[in-house]
Amino acid sequence: MALTPEADDLLRGEIEMDESYFGGKRKGKRGRGAHHKVPVFGILERNGVVKVDVVKDVTAASLLNMTIKTVRRGSIVYTDKFRSYDTLMFCGYRHLRVDHKKRYASGKVYVNGLEGFWSFAKERLIKFHGVSPDKFPLYLKEMEFRYNHRKEIIFKLLAQNVCHLVQNRL
Repeated sequence: MALTPEADDLLRGEIEMDESYFGGKRKGKRGRGAHHKVPVFGILERNGVVKVDVVKDVTAASLLNMTIKTVRRGSIVYTDKFRSYDTLMFCGYRHLRVDHKKRYASGKVYVNGLEGFWSFAKERLIKFHGVSPDKFPLYLKEMEFRYNHRKEIIFKLLAQNVCHLVQNRL
């Protein structure tokens, strides 16, 4: 079994990366450093899929580790100006940034696709009025699955997978 991901499994081409924070109380500081919020890192292949995971922190090491496991080197990576992304260009990625203090897009340099995923996930999770920290990664993966298959009929897709599993057991 290989310790590194197969080249075919890696995202490639134009990639958006961003971090977001879920949960916690609305009062007080928002965004990075907000109390009781769970940091989540997302990677979106434009015209492709999104992959998200809960991360222990948003340090350069944590974000770079997930990037290397998920994105093929040589890809164009779009991020905001957060300093944890500074090491990307030294690891074989073409790195372009958008400064959200000035604008949200500059030509093809934007992370609006991933911002759309954050909106999609938060809108659906808010109806639960809180998710246990233990189960949050599962809910997040469900949102990833739903987003990646948003143009398909989910019931039909799940039914096909269940039938496939049953046939393989026989």
